[in-house]
Amino acid sequence: MEASREQRMFLVLVLLFLGRTEQATESSPQQDLECSVFDYEYMDCDWGSKQKPAGNYSLYYWYESDKEKQCEIYLQSGDINTGCRFREIKLFKYFHIYVNTSDGMKVFQKEMQLQNQVKPSPPIDFRFEEKSNNQLLLSWGSASPKKHCLEHYITYKSSKDKKWQEVKTNDMKYSVASVDPQKLYTFYVKSKVRSVCATTNVWSDPAGPLFWGTNTTREDDPPVSIWIQRSIIPVGSVLLLLLLLLILMRMDRVWLVLMPRIPNPRNKFEDLFTAHQGNFSEWAGVSKDAVESFKPNYRESICCVSELFPGGGYLPICNNAMGKAGGVAGIPADPTLKVNIE
Repeated sequence: MEASREQRMFLVLVLLFLGRTEQATESSPQQDLECSVFDYEYMDCDWGSKQKPAGNYSLYYWYESDKEKQCEIYLQSGDINTGCRFREIKLFKYFHIYVNTSDGMKVFQKEMQLQNQVKPSPPIDFRFEEKSNNQLLLSWGSASPKKHCLEHYITYKSSKDKKWQEVKTNDMKYSVASVDPQKLYTFYVKSKVRSVCATTNVWSDPAGPLFWGTNTTREDDPPVSIWIQRSIIPVGSVLLLLLLLLILMRMDRVWLVLMPRIPNPRNKFEDLFTAHQGNFSEWAGVSKDAVESFKPNYRESICCVSELFPGGGYLPICNNAMGKAGGVAGIPADPTLKVNIE
């Protein structure tokens, strides 16, 4: 019985420990409390936009020497509080903040000065101006109410460069010492509050990309039209040709229209070439009398010419031709030389 009681007590302790662990896990979000002041106008404190908390939390705050207040404008996601927005911004005073769960458990607590939490808006109104000696002046503006407190970070490179050039400046302009108009230059610019006004490393979102130059092709980031010309169009043309060839090979009717076959007469006139050896008249049944009627049955008369001698007499010269022709009726074939001696 004693062993059984000890086992029960051990199980109860384990269950209590696991229950508290699960409750703490559910009530404690994984995301930290992050506060950002946007252009000195308002501030958002966020604790659940990246990972939604298990329940609603309450935020409380106060400035030094002020009374504690609860958040007036909660930021929500699906009826769950994920942050708080502040319209009242006081600089160079300590700002205290903490977040509680619904059962009063404190999950976040921070102390800060809000001038160190300022995140400027990205630079705007960019202009390029070409100067003498191939210099290029890049200028811009800012929507921040305290432009004199900003420093700027410029990164740029040409279409032929592999590494980015990085420059910091307190002015809202930057001059590139030497540029080549035949190259394409890419620029990015971002801003933050500099050390004379605050202690922060919060940069604005970068503005860009900004382009200057006449070369419209970039080695590191070719335009979409170049990719289409280099890859998609050739591959698509080859695939289209293959598809057309496949269709033509399978469509016999189309193939016969485009490439008609030459008929083989042997398959239809086999007797003409085998039994009759190509004799069309015999294969067609034409009688021999009809065939003979088409042959010529006449002979032309040969005109004999005799040579006369000065002393008299003559020599017929058509005897050889008559001999070869077999003789013609009415023409003498005497080869004897006839001479008149009178």
